Amino acid sequence: MTWQPAHPDWADPEQPAHPGSRTPSGLFPSGPPSRPTWREPHPVTGSAVAAGAAVTAAWLVLFALLGRDVPTYAWWTVVAGGLAWLAALALARHGDRGVATGVAIVTAGGWSVAAAVVAVTWATTGNWPLW
Repeated sequence: MTWQPAHPDWADPEQPAHPGSRTPSGLFPSGPPSRPTWREPHPVTGSAVAAGAAVTAAWLVLFALLGRDVPTYAWWTVVAGGLAWLAALALARHGDRGVATGVAIVTAGGWSVAAAVVAVTWATTGNWPLW
C-alpha cells in the first residue's frame, strides 16, 4: 500500500512519495558541509582583552607618572595613548584582535580621564592648562 495525496493537484513534487522518508531541511546538517567553514585564526577572547587592558593601564600609568603637573600629565597621556593606539592598529591587523580591543578600550578611558582632569582644572582656575 502506497501513500497517495487526497487530490492529485495537491501533490508536492519536492516531497517524497513515502511519508517516512523526508528531505532534510538543512537546519541540522546530516553530511559534510557544502561550503568550507572559515575559522578565525585568533578569536577574540575575554582573557586576551583583559591582558591588553592590563598592559595598557600599566603603560598609561607609567607615562602619567612622568608628568609633574596637569599640562605635562595631559601631554604624556596623549603621547602614551597615541603609541598604544599604533600598537593596537598593528595588533588588529597582524596579531591578536582581542589584545588590540583591550588596548583600545583602556586607551580611550585614559584619554577620557586626562580630558576630565584638564576640564576640571580649566573650570576651577579659569586658565586653559595645556598651553
